[in-house]
Amino acid sequence: MAGDPYAVPAVPQAPDGSVAPGAAGVPDKPPSTGADGDGGDTLVSITDLKVHFPITSGVIVQRKVGAVRAVDGLSFDVLRGETLGLVGESGCGKSTTGRAILQLEKLTAGQVFYEGADLARLHGGALRRQRRRMQMIFQDPYASLNSRMSLGHIVGEPLLVHNLRPRGEREDRVKELLNLVGINPNTINRYPHEFSGGQRQRIGIARALAVEPNFIVCDEPISALDVSIRAQIINLLQALQRSFGLTYLFIAHDLSVVRHISDRVAVMYLGRIVELAANHELYGEPFHPYTQALLSAVPIPDPLVEERRRPVVLAGDVPSPASPPSGCHFHTRCPAAQKGLCDVDDPVLREIRPGHFAACHLVSAADYPKIRSAEDRAAAAGTAAAGQTTPGGDAS
Repeated sequence: MAGDPYAVPAVPQAPDGSVAPGAAGVPDKPPSTGADGDGGDTLVSITDLKVHFPITSGVIVQRKVGAVRAVDGLSFDVLRGETLGLVGESGCGKSTTGRAILQLEKLTAGQVFYEGADLARLHGGALRRQRRRMQMIFQDPYASLNSRMSLGHIVGEPLLVHNLRPRGEREDRVKELLNLVGINPNTINRYPHEFSGGQRQRIGIARALAVEPNFIVCDEPISALDVSIRAQIINLLQALQRSFGLTYLFIAHDLSVVRHISDRVAVMYLGRIVELAANHELYGEPFHPYTQALLSAVPIPDPLVEERRRPVVLAGDVPSPASPPSGCHFHTRCPAAQKGLCDVDDPVLREIRPGHFAACHLVSAADYPKIRSAEDRAAAAGTAAAGQTTPGGDAS
C-alpha cells in the first residue's frame, strides 16, 4: 500500500512466513495442529444440512406453493486447523451454507455440530457463547461495516458484546488488532468511508479476530477487491492461520485462489456437494464431470497449450433450485450422462478412493468419465511435438 497515509509497516514475520512471535496480539508459541498434522480432529461436522426458502402466493392470506432448495442435504466435516475450500457456480448455495453453519440462516433440517454441540438446538445465551468461537468475514467490505460507527467502535463492539475486556483495556486491544492486520492504530477514530476496499476488509478481519475464534467462515473475502490487493489479503489470512491455529471454510469462485489456500476442496452444484477431496487430488485428477468442466475453464499459463486445448462448454443453464431435475441434478448438462440411470437415480456422495469422495454413478476406483483430460493431454503433446520440430519440418 505504497503512498497510503493509513498504512503501517508489514506485520513482522518469522522465517517460515508466519507472523513473528512478539508481534502485537500474537502468542509466543502458536498452535500447530492442522489438517495434515497430528491434530486433524473434527472441529465442525455437518449432517444432512438443508436450507429451503418458501415460495408463497397471495396478498392478504399467503400460502406456501413451493420452496427454493438453496442447500439440499449437505454432509461433510471440517478438520481442526485446515482450510476447506468451497467452490461452485453462482447460486449453488455456497454462501447460504456458510451462513447456515453459523446459524445466521434458519435450518430447514439437519445438524451442525461444533466441538460436539449441536448448534441447531442452541438458543439465546448458549448460542451466543458458541458464536464467540465462530466468526465470519463477509464478501462486501463496504456493506459489512456500519458507516455511522468509528473504526474503534466497529472492532471494539465484539469485546463489549462478549464482555472480553474491561472498559479501560478495550481501546488498547483494538489498537493491537488493527496493527495485527496492517491498519495504522492512529486511525481508530476514523470512519469506514475514509478507507479503501482492501483496508475495509482488513478491518473486517480485525473485527472477526476480536473474540479470539478458532473457526472462521470466509465468504468470498477477496471477490470485491482489486487484483493487486487480493494477494495481500490471502497472505494475511494464511499468516493469521499459522499463528493462531485458525480453521477456515473458504468460499470463493476463483479456483486458482482456492488451490493456493486450501487443504481440501468441496465442489457444490445446485445445493449439493458433488466432489470432495484433498487439494492436489481434486486438481490433479477430478472425478466428477462437473468438477472437470469447472477446471477446464481455468486458463493455463502457457499460450501454446491454451491455444490448442478445448475447454468443456456445458450445455444449457443451471436448473432452478425451486425445481431441480430428478435423479442426478447435473444430468441435464452432463456430457457423460446415461439415460435411464443418471436421470432416475440420485447418486450419493461416496468414497471412491481414500479421502476422495464423488457423487456420480459412473465413477469407480478404477475409472471415471474423462471429459477434458484427453483433450488437454493431446494439446500438451501437440505443443511438445511442435517444440521438437525445426522450422524446416525435421525433428531435432
